[in-house]
Amino acid sequence: MIRDICRDESFLAQKSAPATPADLPVAEDLLETLEHHQAGCVGMAANMIGVNKRIIAFDNEGRYMVMFNPEIIQRTGPYQTEEGCLSLTGVRPANRWKSIKVRWQNEKFQQRIKKFTGWTAQIIQHEIDHCDGIII
Repeated sequence: MIRDICRDESFLAQKSAPATPADLPVAEDLLETLEHHQAGCVGMAANMIGVNKRIIAFDNEGRYMVMFNPEIIQRTGPYQTEEGCLSLTGVRPANRWKSIKVRWQNEKFQQRIKKFTGWTAQIIQHEIDHCDGIII
């Protein structure tokens, strides 16, 4: 189901609770909502659709990917950039890393670890910030 985009900064500033297998329908809604907004959005966290769970969905080089309970476990190459967000107005400064290693669970809640670089890494960092209640 395509959900409304949450713009309530007090809700977005809350840390997300861990996701469980019971949250699989939330991930489906997140993907459908992201696909609906694909013209102006490359990633979403569950709190952007009003669900306070650690789930992100994003464009991974042309294919959508979902991560449950993602966490960055390694970072290299700091840089500064500007980002926009569907939940916020305008563009804001952000500190990012060129390369990150992420640990997460897939849709079967199996643990995965992978290194991401460049634009994909930046998207993931933005969405994990959402999970941590960090608003750019």
